[in-house]
Amino acid sequence: MLDREGFRPNVGIILLNANNEVWWGKRVREHSWQFPQGGIKYGETPEQAMYRELEEEIGLRQEHVKIVGRTRDWLRYEVPDHFIKREIRGHYRGQKQIWFLLRMVARDNDVNLRLTDHPEFDAWRWHDYWVPLDVVIEFKRDVYQRALQELSRFISWPANGGHGERRHSARYLRQPRGQGGAPATAGGGGAKPAPRPPREAAGEPQLVLTPEK
Repeated sequence: MLDREGFRPNVGIILLNANNEVWWGKRVREHSWQFPQGGIKYGETPEQAMYRELEEEIGLRQEHVKIVGRTRDWLRYEVPDHFIKREIRGHYRGQKQIWFLLRMVARDNDVNLRLTDHPEFDAWRWHDYWVPLDVVIEFKRDVYQRALQELSRFISWPANGGHGERRHSARYLRQPRGQGGAPATAGGGGAKPAPRPPREAAGEPQLVLTPEK
């Protein structure tokens, strides 16, 4: 479903924990991390699409979260031609997104990445709210920046200005236990942690986000 300008209606989700850290997911079989997002189906409102994507992608239901805020209007980005399927080139330009800021009121172990037969993510972690833009694929950086900036006004930050302790642990997609009883992880060797800000990890590879969702 495209609008007259060639943009697909879409929702993005920024999920907060009690420390104002954001949920950051690793795409299946890729070393790429991103926020949950997905298309709005015909007849859906952005809020209905958000709750559907939230459950499909990370297994949380409406009662597991509280809506803190949303962007006032659509945020658009264009997708370079080489990321667009050949059959829709010339018609599809990119995504227009309503971004929702949610507060998670459930427990970490309520996250379920295997709710569907085709999971989007195989690992996840909490990350500082201000995601470093140089680890986001270039054509999405402006939208990420605008969404984070606009939605930050809904957050009560600590008096000292801190945005919470950084966590370095990731939660992996649960797989059947391998030989010897050890849990297996997707890809065999497990996932790399989400990239750290450049001042701590200069030269790390750029995060690649697929534009189809």
